[in-house]
Amino acid sequence: MNRFILTVLCSLAIGLFNSALCHEVRPAYLEINQTDSINYTIIWKMPVTAGRTIQIRPILPDGFTMTLVKEKVNANSMSQIFSGSYSSSLVGQTIQIENLERTLIDVFTKIQLEDGLAYTFLVQADKPYCIIPKTPNQYDVIFSYIRLGIEHILEGYDHLLFVLALLLLISSLSSLLWTVTCFTLAHSITLTLASLNIFSLPSAPVEAVIALSILFLAKEYIDFQNGQSSITVRYPWAISFGFGLLHGFGFAGALQDIGFPQKQLFSALLSFNLGVEIGQILFILICLVLYLIYTRVFNLKSHKTLKTILPYVIGSVASFWLIQRVASII
Repeated sequence: MNRFILTVLCSLAIGLFNSALCHEVRPAYLEINQTDSINYTIIWKMPVTAGRTIQIRPILPDGFTMTLVKEKVNANSMSQIFSGSYSSSLVGQTIQIENLERTLIDVFTKIQLEDGLAYTFLVQADKPYCIIPKTPNQYDVIFSYIRLGIEHILEGYDHLLFVLALLLLISSLSSLLWTVTCFTLAHSITLTLASLNIFSLPSAPVEAVIALSILFLAKEYIDFQNGQSSITVRYPWAISFGFGLLHGFGFAGALQDIGFPQKQLFSALLSFNLGVEIGQILFILICLVLYLIYTRVFNLKSHKTLKTILPYVIGSVASFWLIQRVASII
C-alpha cells in the first residue's frame, strides 16, 4: 500500500509542478525615455515561454505615435525598440498593458522624462495600468523590487523545493536559522555579481544543476534515514552556502532582461534580496505550521510515513526537472 501511495504522490507531484512551471514566466519590461520635448525612445521586452510570446503590449496615451526601430527574439524573450512622439506631457496620463489581466506575469515599468522626473511601477494583472503622478515616489523602486523578490521566490518552485529538502535534514531551530542565513548570503553574492555583469553563468546549465542539487538533498535524506553518513546533516550550512551560490545565478536569470536602475542600483539590489528573503521565510513558516498541524491531526505512524515518502516525491520531481532541462540543452 505504501508503494502505491508513493507512486501516486510522485505522479501527482510531477504533474502539478510541471503544470506550475508552464505558468511560471519572467516579468515583462517597459522603459520610456524622453529625449527632447516631444520625442521618446521606448524599450519593450516580453518573456517567451515554450517558444511562444506572451500576447501583451503597452497602450500609451491617445496621440502617442510609435515606430518600430529594432526587434530581437531569443529563447527567453523578445525585445523591441520604438521611436515615439508625443506633443503633450505624460504627467497625469495612463499607461496600460493590453491583455495583462489574462496572464500571471508582471510588467516592470520605468519612465524617465526630460525634466529629470523618473518613475518606477510594477504593473500587475489585477491592475493592468499605471497613472504617472506629478511627483515621483522615491520609495517606488524599493517597494517594486521587494515585491519582485517575494514573487520570484514564491513562484520559483525549484528554489522552494530545495529549501523544503533542507528542512527535512535539519533537526534544530538554531541550525535551521544558520543554514537559511548561509543560503541567503550565498545567493545574494552571486545575484549581485551577475546583475553587475562582473561574473555570470549560462542560465540553461545552471537550471539543470539546480535540479541536481535538489536530487542530491533528497538522496542525502534517504541515506540518513537508512542510517548512513550524510555530509548535509553534519554540515548543512556548508551545503546550503555552496548550492546557494548556484541558486543566485538562477535568481539573476529572471532579472537579466529587467536589470536595475543605475541611479538606485544599491537600493534595488538590496530590496530584491530582501524580498527573496521575506518570501523564503514565509515559505518556511508555512511548512512548519502545516507540519505541526499534521502531527497533531495524525498519529505517529502516519507522521513517520510522511517523512519516508516525502524525499521520494521531492527526488522524483527533481529528476523530472533534471531530465527536462538537460534535454533542452542538448
